[in-house]
Amino acid sequence: MFIEPHLHGEKKGWIEVICGSMFSGKTEELIRRLKRVKIANLKVEIFKPAIDVRYDEINIVSHDTNAILSTPVDSSQRILLLAQDVDVVGIDEAQFFDPEIANVCETLALRGVRVIVAGLDMDYQGNPFGQMPNLLAKADYISKLHAICVRCGNIANISYRKVPATGQVLLGEKDIYEPRCRTCAQEKD
Repeated sequence: MFIEPHLHGEKKGWIEVICGSMFSGKTEELIRRLKRVKIANLKVEIFKPAIDVRYDEINIVSHDTNAILSTPVDSSQRILLLAQDVDVVGIDEAQFFDPEIANVCETLALRGVRVIVAGLDMDYQGNPFGQMPNLLAKADYISKLHAICVRCGNIANISYRKVPATGQVLLGEKDIYEPRCRTCAQEKD
């Protein structure tokens, strides 16, 4: 006979995804939520892909320079190994993780862990980015954030690439990307 876990005092986990374009405040929101978790004295582990060394090799750092200590990992499976006996797991830049990241988040949620994930939902061409569609499909809660278009001032949902380059992944900041709305993203410089 199956008994609902929450009826017997067991933890019930879930997945929260914070998504949007670059400069929309995703990492800022992730850090805000994780700091509140720490205030509540919950056990938390925070991860980021080892490839992301733009601001810091270890810390997760927002464009506004808010930071929180994290563990860089080269594989989403490492998260399962390192996130033992925790209440909350935070993951930044989820679009850079391997195809198992959605299953890792699901496994953690089934263990009763609250999983908070941030990442770009679209690449510079406006196409789904990496494993974010799979994470969005598995999410219990989704927060879509928007930047402000640098051209017209409307909401921006595209991380417009200002330099000629091929390939979906090109790590960069304001020197390479700027937020644009879908209309302004179609305009050529």
